[in-house]
Amino acid sequence: MFSRRAFLGAVGAVSAGAVLGPQVISGESAALQRKRLAVVTTEWRYHSHAWHMAERFLVGYPINGQWHRPPLDVVAAYVDQTPDNDLSRKRSAEFGFPIYSTVAEALRCGGDSLAVDAVLIIGEHGKYEKSEYEQTKYPRYEFFKQVTDVFRKDGRSVPVFNDKHLSWKWEWAKEMVDISKELNFPFTAGSSLPVTWRMPSVEMPHGADVEELMCVAMGGIDSYDFHALEVIQCMAERRRGGESGVVAMQAIKGDAVWKAMDASSWANGGWAAGGWDPKLFEACLCRSQTLAQPETFSDRFPTTAQMKEWVKEPVAYRFEYADGVKATMLLMNGLVGDFTFAAKLKGKPEPLSTLFYLPPVPNVTYSASLMSKAEETFMTGKSPYPIERTLLTTGLVEAAVRSLGTGQNRLETPHLAIKYQVGPESTFANS
Repeated sequence: MFSRRAFLGAVGAVSAGAVLGPQVISGESAALQRKRLAVVTTEWRYHSHAWHMAERFLVGYPINGQWHRPPLDVVAAYVDQTPDNDLSRKRSAEFGFPIYSTVAEALRCGGDSLAVDAVLIIGEHGKYEKSEYEQTKYPRYEFFKQVTDVFRKDGRSVPVFNDKHLSWKWEWAKEMVDISKELNFPFTAGSSLPVTWRMPSVEMPHGADVEELMCVAMGGIDSYDFHALEVIQCMAERRRGGESGVVAMQAIKGDAVWKAMDASSWANGGWAAGGWDPKLFEACLCRSQTLAQPETFSDRFPTTAQMKEWVKEPVAYRFEYADGVKATMLLMNGLVGDFTFAAKLKGKPEPLSTLFYLPPVPNVTYSASLMSKAEETFMTGKSPYPIERTLLTTGLVEAAVRSLGTGQNRLETPHLAIKYQVGPESTFANS
């Protein structure tokens, strides 16, 4: 009699003709190419990132109108914390993979040498200490180092995907990227925002002359701010000349945000009291599907007074790229509950704008889109986008929380002189 695990494996081999990112794998070649995956995570419970992501490799996911079953088998896991609503033990029993007490044991599957073909690191959720700047000290760096220690000792490296930003500490994030290059393994990271659907389905023109960028978003610092910065960065990196790095960051909150909004532009007051282009802010709100309204009202553009009433603690990150492009990230809880983007392009009278769409649970196809990029990394040995994007957005979060925690002042960021190029192809879900 077939076990559920064997059945899923057989179905996966037959149906692996589904699209995997930009490639198609035939059923026969998928059967030959099935790979072994280790999951390393902080915790595995309902709505956790392990639930969102690791389970895609157990049961498959929808993409391009098909249910795709990845040609990978989860063969081992390490789970750092097990709250009362832990799911890892149930998933282990259902799908037949063991949970090990250390990362090294998981990667070696209890043996003496590396026994997997890919590693999925999920360092999100769980109870961990806070830094002096209110960052949660998720052990992404520690997990990564334990993984790469196995690579070093066993003389072999395999592709790695790291969920969200690399580390709460800049020096550790940089070290992670440096190690991946030293050991020469594919390293992909980041969040679901750059790869989810967009409404409308538009892309920043490759080589565009960009003057100013904005994302209006929800959530808190050291969490959803990273998502919003990735929204900006996946568009910014396509501009003329490619990515040139960021030279300065200022994070502000509360009344300082409303004062900056009143300034109406970067030019009015400069770094000390400047704001942003109001047309970009308007374009972002007009793309939102969750724009707040007074009771019984609809289709009203909020007044400034209403915004101040609804948004109890606005947060803005204002930063400048080395080539002079300006960007603003706004967290406006109470005004919006989604992520919208707008850009001012040279010579264009109206902003380029779109909604980065996050479908509701339980299907949450945005995490399916992200895991398709992880799968692409695991199966092809190539990252679909540069790790430097995540390194830069990691550094932007760290610089922003330091700015907030040291008087909301402008900080020079010479360490963010990160340069890279992307091609003209798009990597977001557009079908």
